[in-house]
Amino acid sequence: MSSDARATLAIIGGSGFYDFFGDDATTVEVETPYGAPSAPITIGQVEGRSVAFLPRHGRKHEYSPHTVPYRANMWALRTLGVRRVFGPCAVGSLRADWGPGTVAVPDQLVDRTSGRAQTFYDAGGVHVSFADPYCDELRSAAIASLGTELPSRDHGTMVVVEGPRFSTRAESRWFAGQGWELVNMTGHPEAVLARELEMCYSAIALVTDLDAGLESGEGVSAADVFAEFERNLVPFKALVRRAVAAVDGDDTCDKCRVLTGTGVQLPFELP
Repeated sequence: MSSDARATLAIIGGSGFYDFFGDDATTVEVETPYGAPSAPITIGQVEGRSVAFLPRHGRKHEYSPHTVPYRANMWALRTLGVRRVFGPCAVGSLRADWGPGTVAVPDQLVDRTSGRAQTFYDAGGVHVSFADPYCDELRSAAIASLGTELPSRDHGTMVVVEGPRFSTRAESRWFAGQGWELVNMTGHPEAVLARELEMCYSAIALVTDLDAGLESGEGVSAADVFAEFERNLVPFKALVRRAVAAVDGDDTCDKCRVLTGTGVQLPFELP
């Protein structure tokens, strides 16, 4: 594999992030034991750093949240040398004061999905530490990059639901009643799969709507979500670019090396 086809940092996000790269970007197709990733991976330069970009839902948004090939995505990035991952994502807000256009850097995650393959270890009783699901170092880089273009929060608990439907009003009110701030459909198992491969991972969340428990009328609509995301895409991408520049180092941090000293081997050969 050529040096042009390797990166130590990755962004998993939407198609709006393609123009991070100039004309000299390289596209790489990777096969994995779990099939192909969502799309070929693009590698280019961002703030002087070699960065891999993978569209989570595919180039034509062909994957629903529950059908995204999460294991193939994370394995493919790891084989290209990636050790640190930012996961920009759209979220609903469970708080009226965290309105559309707010950017949050979550510090906690609650899994309410069902039926998704969420581990590389289907046998052997392997357990990884996940008390703090996001990398401290990447979160610090993201928080330092929040800026003033968009309202921001440096914390938040993100509950991940199965989708593809949005929450009922009763579900949304229940989530808010637990003290959770954000609701999303893709943050799990992405984060835990990164941890199993000893990759640092941090979500960066853009609020696109007030969830159904807060919203009056017909509730959340996909058209409104996409429109709000597009409206804030330019400052959001600028924030992610600053976060890339703020990352110190290329290797996995000590805290995210959860397999070190356990005697557990990765379930397949990786560089």
